[in-house]
Amino acid sequence: GFKVIIAPSFADIFYNNCFKNGILPIVQNNGVMDELFNFKGETTIDLESQSVDANDKTYTFEVDAERKRRLLNGLDDISLTLQYEDEIKSFETTYFKKYSWL
Repeated sequence: GFKVIIAPSFADIFYNNCFKNGILPIVQNNGVMDELFNFKGETTIDLESQSVDANDKTYTFEVDAERKRRLLNGLDDISLTLQYEDEIKSFETTYFKKYSWL
């Protein structure tokens, strides 16, 4: 499957869903897109340095720090929630003792 999509723009819902599915959407202007499209060699995307290397050139891109962290660590909404599993269980136990009729 895909890990990265580079395009001049993305619809908001598509852009946000990419991150939820572990895909990095990179926005580049049309000039860069033309250069990348016409380049026939290897292209390297480095999320940590936020760069695309191709044809002896380096292009940078922006990505939200939290989304970057999630992609680098393979985290999704569920795995983020599970990081607080002990706290959630503790809350539920206390809550249902206090409100036992629920």
